[in-house]
Amino acid sequence: MSTLFVRLKDVASPPIGLGCMNLSHGYGSPVPEPEAIRALDEAFDMGYRHFDTATLYGATANEKVVGQALAGKRNQVMLASKCGLAIDPELGKRVIDGRPETLKRQCEASLQRLRTDHLDLYYLHRLDRQVPIEESVGALGRLVDEGKIGAIGLSEISAATLRRAVAERPIAAVQSEYSLWTRNPEIALSAACREAGTALVAFSPLGRGFLAGAVRNSERLEENDMRRGLPRFSAENLPRNLRQLEKLEALADELGVTTGQLALAWLRAKGDDVIPIPGSRSITHMRENLAAGTLDLDSATVARLNAMMTPDQVAGDRYSAEQQADVDTEEFEPQD
Repeated sequence: MSTLFVRLKDVASPPIGLGCMNLSHGYGSPVPEPEAIRALDEAFDMGYRHFDTATLYGATANEKVVGQALAGKRNQVMLASKCGLAIDPELGKRVIDGRPETLKRQCEASLQRLRTDHLDLYYLHRLDRQVPIEESVGALGRLVDEGKIGAIGLSEISAATLRRAVAERPIAAVQSEYSLWTRNPEIALSAACREAGTALVAFSPLGRGFLAGAVRNSERLEENDMRRGLPRFSAENLPRNLRQLEKLEALADELGVTTGQLALAWLRAKGDDVIPIPGSRSITHMRENLAAGTLDLDSATVARLNAMMTPDQVAGDRYSAEQQADVDTEEFEPQD
């Protein structure tokens, strides 16, 4: 059982959670609600117990779907959501707002959509640079005191911000993009999490589908698929990255597993305090991802994976300059 579950909830859980965003947000057209609910039902039945959603996803639609799917199962799962980043219905765009009154209002609305009286883990989705982190964390702390959330999480933040936050309140988890081809947490955040006793929850642990071999041609992605705007999926960079993927495919074939399972097992080898939350629209892929929780890699295999897709081998930044401006994470120095 992961340290995160030990701290938050007495739930027997696999070491891999489920990111629910893909069903409603980011990767083209949303999955129709009945199909999304069926996928979440199947996920529960196959063993998932850690479900992650957010106010942002699908402009609140994802929370509604998760709430319906988990109705009657609430005490058997660890439920996480996020605040401080939402779609403004009047502006029609994402707005970062970490003011205490906003976080309280968003939490109460999330509880209604998720059909529950408390969230086990509630993240500040993005740092609001206009609001001191201490004020945002203080507001989340008051929600803990009121019993509306079990613990505080932060998302896409730096080691320095985490250290400021834990001086205000304990931080149970930090969510950061972490995978074979996105190793930014290794710059400083991973060490800061361990220093604070904070779990590192890895979102996009399959490289937004790339490490599972799901993207061979970005032109085939739907027009509203967010990956079209990410540098690593550009027409210039994707072919170079696919050549790096071939090394992972060869090792996966040698071991008799999928590339996705191998990528998840590599993250699990980082320690029990690193918790991958892959997302998928496919029930088959959800099952494959969960099975990676039983795959233990020997030190030689981990070393081979460590040498793959290092920052100097990956073509393109994680985000565009505009997208990077919205996050607080450390970045690797540009390669010469």
